[in-house]
Amino acid sequence: MYRLLTRYSLVGVANTLVGCSVIFACLLAGTSALAANIAGYAVGLICSFTLNRRYVFGARGAVSAREVAKFLAAFGLSYASNLIVLRSAQSVLGETSPFAQVPAIITYSLVFFIISHRFVFKRAGLE
Repeated sequence: MYRLLTRYSLVGVANTLVGCSVIFACLLAGTSALAANIAGYAVGLICSFTLNRRYVFGARGAVSAREVAKFLAAFGLSYASNLIVLRSAQSVLGETSPFAQVPAIITYSLVFFIISHRFVFKRAGLE
């Protein structure tokens, strides 16, 4: 399990760097902030799916539409969990506190890992 979490963390860092790079490149090219954000997250999700599927969870073979749908559902649930925790943390720490992001990001990462491991990329004998 330690190996999976380490790989998952590395993919998270890579995914963040790729997504942010796309956002900043789009902004430098004159794209609106909203369009840049959408592009960055779209590329980031593709990067996350690809790296998590192969490198973290060792899935092989052709990608199915069902697998992609499960991944997007996992993202949606993880992001919803992030928002719930963020709003709760803001009620304690203040709406503008950057520290409210910390438990929200941790929640997103853990929920996404668990759902990906148990549901999206489930494989017999993977540890």
